[in-house]
Amino acid sequence: MGKVFNVTADCKPNLHYMVDIGSRLARIREYVDRGEYFTINRARQYGKTTVLRGLMTYLEDAYYVCGMDFQTQMSNVKFRDEHTFSVAFARAFVRILNRTGAELPEAMGRAVGALSRASEEAGEKLDLVELFQYLGDVCGQADKPLVLIIDEVDSAAYNQVFLDFLAQLRGHYIDRDVSPTFQSVILAGMYDIKNRKRKFRPDEEHKLNSPWNIAADFKVDMSFSSEEIAGMLREYEAEHATGMDVSHIAGLIYEYTSGYPFLVSKLCKLMDEEVPGLPGVAGKKKAWTYGGFLEAVKILQAERNTLFESMVNKLYDFPELRDIIYKILFTGREISYNALDPAVGTAEMFGFVRNAGGVVAVANRIFEMVFYNLFLSSAENQGTDLYRAALQDKNQFICAGHLNMELVLERFVEHFDDLYGDLPDKFKEEDGRRYFLLYLRPVINGVGNYYVESRTRNMERTDVIVDYRGEQMVVELKIWRGNAYNERGEEQLTAYLDYYHLKKGYMLSYNFNQKKKIGVKRIVLKDKVLIEAVV
Repeated sequence: MGKVFNVTADCKPNLHYMVDIGSRLARIREYVDRGEYFTINRARQYGKTTVLRGLMTYLEDAYYVCGMDFQTQMSNVKFRDEHTFSVAFARAFVRILNRTGAELPEAMGRAVGALSRASEEAGEKLDLVELFQYLGDVCGQADKPLVLIIDEVDSAAYNQVFLDFLAQLRGHYIDRDVSPTFQSVILAGMYDIKNRKRKFRPDEEHKLNSPWNIAADFKVDMSFSSEEIAGMLREYEAEHATGMDVSHIAGLIYEYTSGYPFLVSKLCKLMDEEVPGLPGVAGKKKAWTYGGFLEAVKILQAERNTLFESMVNKLYDFPELRDIIYKILFTGREISYNALDPAVGTAEMFGFVRNAGGVVAVANRIFEMVFYNLFLSSAENQGTDLYRAALQDKNQFICAGHLNMELVLERFVEHFDDLYGDLPDKFKEEDGRRYFLLYLRPVINGVGNYYVESRTRNMERTDVIVDYRGEQMVVELKIWRGNAYNERGEEQLTAYLDYYHLKKGYMLSYNFNQKKKIGVKRIVLKDKVLIEAVV
């Protein structure tokens, strides 16, 4: 059986199409060679386990590598006290080290045997201090350095025993010049262990100091670049000969995902396995085109998966996250990036946002679309008169498979004027984006997609890009600032249409002047047709 795109557990080179992570492993090895202790904390399904397993093989020429998974090898009961934990850890350590198949030097073998006997004979009376004495003996007698890798540390991060374990690692790291210990320790999970210190005994001042404050800053980019995605697609293309434009498809995938590993693999998997079976898609050749890619995005947006469900749960578990995401999406206000801001730090840790030139931005376009749909699908929004009007109108906007955006604007202007024209106190400038998207969503739901162009997202101007059955439309939303400002907006829109190779564009202006003239008009500017609506 040939390779497939994988979105569950770790990727295996002999089974799965995968990005070449060699350069990433080489950079991580630099940390290990320097003797760093560090944490790899990334969002869910960000490829951490794949990287760690690849790293174990990558390091085995120069190191003994003990790779543990706290989720599968250390159940909750093992953390009930330090004696139980020490015995369980020692047994797992010996088992993993023996499983490597390496022939241990005689002195090291005796040290490993002593640790094994201690874990078997001590019952439940082996404490952390004794455990680390035995581990130090193993490290001291080894013919090459030892590296400890622990995956899924989140499963233990709330436990006091785990904090005490970290404190022992810290102490031996500090004393590594006088007593043998691990060359490097790598902890992996979604949460940064340094951020977990606030959860333990807040009444005790010394607990505010993380026992993992010796950890080096980990600055290896775990996301995939467009070039790396293209390398994976070239391997696929060599076997399937779809005729795809590899660079173009790789660029599209990166543009929508910003290289988030799960999203990259998921879109590829959909184009390989599900899109070819859709009506109007004639096999894999059609699937690996721009139209096929949009179909994959549509399927992804409509499905329930563990990543999206986790994202939604986090918004409800952490109200400050919901607030910051809402502000980014709908208000147009810039939020300055500050790593010390708890809300920003938490949102970044979960992979929701990124630092975009000093401003907080949603991490990728797919996430942004998920968040827009979530907010617009709330009972509060769907209960509005505007949303109900869109549901009643939606069938009139589609003709021969094409979306009539001009008519969408005309009907939106009518409804908006009826509902809000005489009630300015019920409408704020920052609501303009939300109201238009609220009207648009049921019109294209299930058939088309939309996203907000990040380069124009501010209080005065927003470009909404609509994809409907492979046809793109650009709708500029802005606040009316007078004729001169409107003319500049028209020039900007025509330039943007050039970028998208389009001849027609749309403009929706929110005018708060008492003498405003509402309606829709068509103008010709250079070689472009602009449909301008004013409410």
